[in-house]
Amino acid sequence: MPTNAPTAAPLPDVTTSDTTLRRFLHGLPGVDTVGLETRAAALGTRSIKTTAKAYAIDLAISMVDLTTLEGADTPGKVRALGAKAVHPDPTDRTTPSTAAVCVYPDMVASAKEAVAGSSVKVASVATAFPAGRAALPVKLADVHDAVAAGADEIDMVIDRGAFLSGKYLKVYDEITAVKQACGTRARLKVIFETGELSTYDNIRRASWLGMLAGADFIKTSTGKVAVNATPANTLLMLEAVRDFRAQTGVQVGVKPAGGIRTTKDAIKFLVLVNETVGEDWLDNHWFRFGASSLLNDLLMQRQKLATGRYSGPDYVTVD
Repeated sequence: MPTNAPTAAPLPDVTTSDTTLRRFLHGLPGVDTVGLETRAAALGTRSIKTTAKAYAIDLAISMVDLTTLEGADTPGKVRALGAKAVHPDPTDRTTPSTAAVCVYPDMVASAKEAVAGSSVKVASVATAFPAGRAALPVKLADVHDAVAAGADEIDMVIDRGAFLSGKYLKVYDEITAVKQACGTRARLKVIFETGELSTYDNIRRASWLGMLAGADFIKTSTGKVAVNATPANTLLMLEAVRDFRAQTGVQVGVKPAGGIRTTKDAIKFLVLVNETVGEDWLDNHWFRFGASSLLNDLLMQRQKLATGRYSGPDYVTVD
């Protein structure tokens, strides 16, 4: 039976030094760029029937991490977002709740209050999000504050500068330290900021590095840069978690974030999941969408399937 990632690396022999870790990561098969992008594009052309579409929309809603990460966030805004996460469509209580609300650490308490008694989790970004430019004690304090406030999940950013400089063990050690700070109370999502990693080979290496260090989820992006989640980089990460489970028996989740705005986009990603890793990942315990505007489009499309009419944006709440 698949399990969450343990705190200890399942392949400890490759993480004993910078040299052994570099040898392992650079020994991973090179990515066939043309093949990856062609397969991602081909899967994106799949169409599904009405009944399957209704199921896919509800599944996608249940996988959304409804997110607000702005300097102008207030407790009132976060409470309103939490209420929407619990009941996305107040006029139709058959609409599933979202997976989580994702906020900054100082907003965790407000979010927990808003979703109390529901299945909705509270996720908090941490480790000097989004740049990650801070000393490790500062990053760990960020995590401790969020967990103490009740965060169920921590979304950390890796040190991209260290990774791109080849300091893989430094990145590994930071992830394991954050994992330890999460304890047993919070699952850990590790954000790579794939748009800054430059190559698909680097994304594959980062995926394996994060999983070796104990990530419960690997996540594409912060949503704060020009290039965020794409079908190709998400497909590559799905292949990585599939291969990691085949090798270690440990199942790790995937979270594409940033730029996924429409129901059509979300369904393309669900097809990627189904065709690459299968039904084991078609659950919000293992797959999430990091999004803010996506939920509104999913709700409008859901209403259209139910009524035959396209309601338009005025019929859903504005985040």
